[in-house]
Amino acid sequence: MIKRLLIAIVALVIVAGGIIGYNLFVGKMIAGIFANMKAPPVAVSVTKVVAADWQPGLAAIGTAAAVKGTDLATEAAGIVREIRFAANDRIEKGQALVQIDDRQERADLDSARAALTLAETALARAKELRQKGVSATSALDEAEAAAIEARATVAKLEATLSTKQLTAPFAGTIGIPKIEIGSYVTPGTVFATLQDRSRMRVDFTLTESDVALVTPGMAVTVTSEVGDVSVEGKITGIEPKIDPNSRLVTLRADVPNEGEKLTPGQFLRVRVALPVEKDVIALPQTVVSSSLYGDSVFVVREEKAEGSDTAGLHARQVFIKVGRHFDDKVEIRTGLQSGDLVVNAGQNKLSSGATVTIDNSQSLPGVGGN
Repeated sequence: MIKRLLIAIVALVIVAGGIIGYNLFVGKMIAGIFANMKAPPVAVSVTKVVAADWQPGLAAIGTAAAVKGTDLATEAAGIVREIRFAANDRIEKGQALVQIDDRQERADLDSARAALTLAETALARAKELRQKGVSATSALDEAEAAAIEARATVAKLEATLSTKQLTAPFAGTIGIPKIEIGSYVTPGTVFATLQDRSRMRVDFTLTESDVALVTPGMAVTVTSEVGDVSVEGKITGIEPKIDPNSRLVTLRADVPNEGEKLTPGQFLRVRVALPVEKDVIALPQTVVSSSLYGDSVFVVREEKAEGSDTAGLHARQVFIKVGRHFDDKVEIRTGLQSGDLVVNAGQNKLSSGATVTIDNSQSLPGVGGN
C-alpha cells in the first residue's frame, strides 16, 4: 500500500515537473523571439529647423474709446418740448438735438430788444442835442450807458436762449435718448451719448520694465476678444508717471476704424511690435512636449542602431529651452540648430531611439513639413 502511494507521488512530481519545465521553455523561446524582433518603422512628419527673422512684441489688455466721444448733457433747466433724433442716427456738427421750452426767454428777449431800440434812439437824440450844444455832457453819458446796458441785456438773453436748444458739438453716431418729451430736466442731465467712431484710441498698461522698450510712434496691433477684428495703429502717448497702486504705466494708441468694427468700451488684446531680431529659431508650439523633466522635441537623425552596421533614420528626444511666444510659434533658445529635422506629427508614438520613416503627408494643418 505504501509502495503504491510512493509510486503515485513520484509520478505526480514527474508530471508536474514536466509541465513546469515545458512552460519555462516555451516562455524563454517567446522572450527570445520578441527580443530579436525589430519594431516596424514609425511614420512621422518633420519640420526643418531654419533660423529666421523674429518679430518680438509686448502683449497687453486694452480698452477702446472714440477719439471724439462724449455724453451730451443739458445746460439749462426746463421742460423738454422736442427730441430731434433717434437712436443710432448719424448726426452732423451743429445739428439741433433737443429743444427745451424757451417761451419765457423769448418773451424776455423781445422786451430787451425793444428796450435796446429805445436806448439807441435816445442815444442818437442825445448825441444830436450835444452837437448843437443844447444838452449837458452828463445827459449824453447817461444815454450811452443805457444803450450799453441794453445791448448787454440782449446778449445775455440770447445766450440763455441758446442753452435751451442743444446742438451736436461734432459729427458722429448718437445713442439711445435718455429723456422724454414733457419731462423736466436740470442742468447736467445726460440725454444721450455721441461717438465719432471713424478713429479710435486704445488705452492699455505695461510694466515698468516693458515700457522702457517702448517709444511713441511704435506700431501696435489690436485684436478683438473673438479674433474677428484686427487693426494696426501707432502709439501716440505714454503716461509720464507710474501708477503707485498697480505699478503699471498707461499708454495710448491711435487706430483707424474703417467700417466702425470697433466699439467704444470694447475689450481688446494689444501687441506692441518691437524691433525685428535676426537668426532666431522658432517652431510651432505643437511640436514641443512638456513634462516634469522639461520641454523636449523629437529630432530625426541618420545613425546606426545598436548591433547593426546599417544606418537608418532614428528619432531622438532632445531637451530644449523655450523663450518667447508669438501666435502659434515659440522661440527655441537652446537644444536645436539650423538643419535639424523636428517631428511635428506622430511624436505620440515615439520613444527615444525608435526607427522612423518620413511621411510629410500626415503633417498637422498649419504645420509645414520640409
